[in-house]
Amino acid sequence: MSVLTQGAQYVFRYARSKFDSFQAFGELGEKGTSHLPHSVVTPLATYSPWKTDAEFQRVFNLVRGSTLVDIFRCYELWSLVAEASKLPSGDILEVGVWRGGTGCLMASQAKRSGLGCAVHLCDTFEGVVKVGGKDRHYHGGEHADTSKARVEALAGEMGLEHVTLHQGIFPEQTGPELESCTFRLCHIDVDVYQSCMDIFDWVWPRLVSGGIAVFDDYGFLSTGGVTRGVNERRLKRDCLMLHNLNGHAVFVKT
Repeated sequence: MSVLTQGAQYVFRYARSKFDSFQAFGELGEKGTSHLPHSVVTPLATYSPWKTDAEFQRVFNLVRGSTLVDIFRCYELWSLVAEASKLPSGDILEVGVWRGGTGCLMASQAKRSGLGCAVHLCDTFEGVVKVGGKDRHYHGGEHADTSKARVEALAGEMGLEHVTLHQGIFPEQTGPELESCTFRLCHIDVDVYQSCMDIFDWVWPRLVSGGIAVFDDYGFLSTGGVTRGVNERRLKRDCLMLHNLNGHAVFVKT
């Protein structure tokens, strides 16, 4: 089985889980919970710059078998790295790497943008951790079908010299390795409430002014804990929060 076919199967299963969650919501809606703030969102804008961005398409084709993140969110990460290159300093951090697709995509854009900063990719490589009562659809250990060696191989194949991998629970186990770093961009993709909030609370004081924190899975029914956590933190006075309908929440540090 080709990497592309294998990746397509993972994306299909991921999309299927999101659809099943929505179906479950629909059934609940019939029982009197249709007041919940969820619906199928179909924006009317049609501008799709990723279709004509040849370099993005080239890199996305290299990593698409190693990520469960769709092309819309991948292009936003690609674009945000370019925006973050305008900041005078700071590394790039991703927590929740799986097989390295989005991390290597961001590292490739950082290299293309002339950034000499490090790209730190942090994961347990043993699946989702810190599942709690706010996470209805997770039990722990999901997405364990990966390894540090697999991500290192992808980064090597793409010629990404500034990528460093950190294995362990973040921030308890791997945060100390990055204590002296500051960051211009952080991508948080860990699926559950407590892990998401622990990462954000650790990285926020270390973001430079104008730095960006991106939460994946904001607004999905299957990751309600992430949505809850983001909504709690958006009340902070030193940030601007943007809700992107593609499933991202973006915080900019003021």
